[in-house]
Amino acid sequence: MTRHILTPLVALAGLGVFLILGLPLPFLFGPMCACLIAALVGLPLRGLGQISVAARTVLGIAVGTSITSALLMKLPTMAMSVMLVPVYIAVIAMIGVPFFRRVCGFDPITSFYASMPGGAADMTIFGQEAGANVRQLSLVHVTRMLVIVTVAPVVLSQIYGVTLTNPVGAPASELPLHEMAIMVVVAIVGWKLGERVGLFGAAIMGPLFLSMALSLSGVLHTRPPQEALLAAQFLIGIGIGVSYVGVTLRELRVTVMSGAAFVLILALLAAMFTEFVTLTGLAPPVEGFLAFAPGGQAEMAMLAIIAGADLGFVVVHHLVRIFIVILGAPLAARWMMSRR
Repeated sequence: MTRHILTPLVALAGLGVFLILGLPLPFLFGPMCACLIAALVGLPLRGLGQISVAARTVLGIAVGTSITSALLMKLPTMAMSVMLVPVYIAVIAMIGVPFFRRVCGFDPITSFYASMPGGAADMTIFGQEAGANVRQLSLVHVTRMLVIVTVAPVVLSQIYGVTLTNPVGAPASELPLHEMAIMVVVAIVGWKLGERVGLFGAAIMGPLFLSMALSLSGVLHTRPPQEALLAAQFLIGIGIGVSYVGVTLRELRVTVMSGAAFVLILALLAAMFTEFVTLTGLAPPVEGFLAFAPGGQAEMAMLAIIAGADLGFVVVHHLVRIFIVILGAPLAARWMMSRR
């Protein structure tokens, strides 16, 4: 019980410090930094379980309602940049697997799933089923998300001149009550239905598909209210921070540092693809950067909203990336092991 009380208290303290100091993205970075520090010094924090998972339904609806008929009309203009996503994944795999195998000393299966730029939970589950080292796998992917979520806003503000002050949504007082009620139903039904049918990332993808259908049919016209999106940031920040609970010094020195080093490689690859799509006119700079940033779909969707980027463009690329990795990673791993 103490852990459940302590975790939100630490997160709220981090939020307060960031608000007082006027630091960027306080609802995301405040809880994340506070929980990360508390975890590393040994405080008995604990994740918020289904509450944190439920927060992802908000982002699913935010993405789904941004997919409109106008966006569908623009899909042909995205085709060339979307076609680069499989190439991007293949290059990451060709560099990542040897890096984790030969430089970091991971076993072959752990090296493969550690290098895959998919969802952290999905890659950890698939890796566990294939016999990978789950602890190494989860720490590498959490470190990837942590570094990307921390560095991406700096790049957006310092290189691309984005202010990161775009309102995440309208206040609840300005939204129609019936649409907010529909969103609550969509969140619950989409999430649980997605889990029942085995949909990857069900908490995001189920509400996303359901709200997308309602958006295209003219039932939903707005994103979730500002308060819900800020709460989602808060809970995502907690989730990243508490992932480091119980990390030993050896794990911090070997596994976490290996994950951080791999992020530098990913950053270089992402920069090359971003530069290519920007120079060739396939994407605006900010959208190109966010589309090829190798972060989680929830975190990248939130950054796109805060940056005022074209959420539809960014999300289409990340959905394609996750879809390819989720479907292709187990097949590729099986083929790799059969070759061995």
